[in-house]
Amino acid sequence: MTRTVIQRLLTRPATWVVIAALSIGGAGALYWFQPWRLFTDTVVTDTLSSLPSPTPQPAGASSAPAVASAAAVIAQGSFVTHEHDTSGEARVVRNPDGTHQLELIGLDTSDGPDLRVWLSDQQVRTGTAGWRVFDDGTYVELGKLKGNHGDQVYRLAADIDPSAFRSVSIWCKRFSVSFGAAELKTVAS
Repeated sequence: MTRTVIQRLLTRPATWVVIAALSIGGAGALYWFQPWRLFTDTVVTDTLSSLPSPTPQPAGASSAPAVASAAAVIAQGSFVTHEHDTSGEARVVRNPDGTHQLELIGLDTSDGPDLRVWLSDQQVRTGTAGWRVFDDGTYVELGKLKGNHGDQVYRLAADIDPSAFRSVSIWCKRFSVSFGAAELKTVAS
């Protein structure tokens, strides 16, 4: 009896329309959400800036700043979790030639569809209150996230003033949500 019902259903055009719609919808959902990315990892090992270690000044020595002959950290912060567990450090480095770059150190987050690295003028908030704030103000996209683990370097274009930004976000452009963010606190020179 069951076989007869199935054979009858398969001969109706409406059945094939439903099967086609479910197939297209399923394929679209797989493309949009990319659930396999929850199980994939990409490790990046970019070369980070070589920073001079602070040397103690002898008593009575001049405290005049040295000529910028080495890279210097001008802002830094630690990542907090938003939509996905995220940890690591972020720092903005001024290179000896005056250019700037963002360095992500020991980044550890989930992989996801359409992840980007954004500098933003928004304050980092913890919890769900911080998930969607980074596109509310001024932001600049530095590029696609190279990988969800490791050390990464993103060069800032010459027209980007790093002092105009308070935070860096690992931003999922497809769903307009932050995976994690770090507040960039100015480092005293």
